[in-house]
Order: sequence, then C-alpha cells, then structure tokens
Amino acid sequence: MSPFLAGLSRRPWIWSFAGAALVWLGAIQFTGGYGAGGMLTAALSLAVFTVIVGIAQMFVITLGPGNVDLSLPANIGLASAVAMKVMGGDDSMVAVGLLAAIGSGLCVGVVNYILIWALRIPPIIATLSASFVIQSIDISYGRGLQIKPPPGFADFTNIQFAGVPLLAILTLAFAIAAGVALHRSIFGRSVLAIGQNIRAARLAGVTVEPTRFATYTLCGALGGFDGALLAGYFRGANVDIGNEYLLLSIAVVVIGGTSVAGGKANIPGIWGGALFLVLLQTMLNTFGVSAGVRLLLTGLIIVAVITAAGGPKAGR
Repeated sequence: MSPFLAGLSRRPWIWSFAGAALVWLGAIQFTGGYGAGGMLTAALSLAVFTVIVGIAQMFVITLGPGNVDLSLPANIGLASAVAMKVMGGDDSMVAVGLLAAIGSGLCVGVVNYILIWALRIPPIIATLSASFVIQSIDISYGRGLQIKPPPGFADFTNIQFAGVPLLAILTLAFAIAAGVALHRSIFGRSVLAIGQNIRAARLAGVTVEPTRFATYTLCGALGGFDGALLAGYFRGANVDIGNEYLLLSIAVVVIGGTSVAGGKANIPGIWGGALFLVLLQTMLNTFGVSAGVRLLLTGLIIVAVITAAGGPKAGR
C-alpha cells in the first residue's frame, strides 16, 4: 500500500465515505445503473439536514462523556412551526421567519444549559426532559398547522445546479467554516480541551462554563435553523418532522469518527456518515426490504462501519 493510501486509511472519516460508496454501488448494481445520478442527487438533498444537526450534536458530544442533546427532534419540530407561522406564506417574511426559528432554537439551548448547570442534572436527562416540554408546546402551538412555506423559500430549498442541490453546496461551505472554527478559534479549541480533560482545561485558563453554554445554545440554534429548512423542503411544518434526527444526529457523529469520550471531533466524517445512512435506506428500499428488517440491517451495518473505523487509532 502506498504511503498516501496508508495515511488515508488511518483517517476515521474515510470509512464513512467508503461505506457510502459501497452502498451506492450496490444499489445501482441492483438497478442495472438506472437512476444512479438521481440517487446521488436525492442523497445529497436529504443528507444536508442530517449534516446540520450532526455538526450541532458533534460540538456537544465533543465536550466529553455524557454530553448529548436529546431535545433536537422536539426543537426541530417547534422551530418548523414557528418559522411557518411567522413567514405566513409571504416571501418578504422569510428572513424574519428564519430568525424566529433560530431564536426558538436558541431558547431551547439556553434552557438545556440552565437545567444542566443550575440544577446539576446530567445532560442526557436534562435534554430528554426538556424535549417532553418542548413537544407539549409544539403540540399546542403547531398541531394542525396548515400554513405552507412561501413559494420562493420552498423553491430555494429545492434548487439544483447540474444535479447538485444548492443547499448541499451551502452546507458544505458551512461545514468547512465549522471545521475552521473547531480547530482554529478559541471557542473550538476550548471545546476540544474540555472534552479531553475538564480539570486540566480549567487549570489552563479555559472558561469552561461559558464555553459549555455557548455550545448548547449553538446546538439549539442550528436545530432551529434545520427545522425551518425542513419545513421549506417538505412544504410545511410538522410536529414529527424532526423525530428521525434523535438517533440519526448521534449516529452520523459516531460513524464519522468523532469520539463519544469527547475531545476528538471530525467534521468531514459527518458528511460521509450522512450520505452513508441516506444511501443505505435508499438501497434497502430499492431491494424491497421490510421496515423491521431495514432497521435490523441498518443497525448491523452501522456497527460494522464503526468497528472498521475504530481499528486504526491514529489521528484524523
């Protein structure tokens, strides 16, 4: 094996992309090559929403063991309703609606942090408890909401250039910016330091609690933004629109090579993990596999990819 390939194989994120490529090849082999390009376009379109919440979840998980945001699905559902209600089908209100959705998510992130910091509740319990409250608010606020997104906004979320969705291009740019912030900014390095050793981070002068606060509010804001985009893409808000992102947001982080023990994050792998999971579902649907078997096979394949990625322990 050449030094380049050997070095590449030691990067955790490469396994998620390899898994996505194999799944895609398996699907087009089954269809005889029919719809190969359309499958990639659809995968990119759907992966965008997973990448956004995956990056949000990655920052939280990087803070260290036990840090995870289980309120994301409820946050997404509420933000989708808030965005659609504020926009009211009017293209001139799109910017205000997006800000309202982000603000809704910010509030969720602040509440999550207060529960964790002030009440000393473990993050898993705090965010899960918060999700029940958010769901109740969402049901009373958004249940039966029939407001459609503004036509211009709905069209924007579906624009493509040569088969590549515009949202995918913008999300790639966002992922690059997030990577720069993670490894080059004081905030990103503080998140990594806290995840590696919170006591050492404090002794080194890292402002631990402000950093944790910023991380949870960032996660909440990205969840709210994702909810607005989902409502535009699927042509309307839905209380359950974020349900699939509970475990999905965690799965793409782990498959992508981020350590659940904290202190090591991997943004390129989130893209690979998102494409892998979307293409896997597409392949299993193409094969006509039943829902129960799909869940079983998805779980087994995820374990296999994580195991393969966990073999080499070298750096990113």
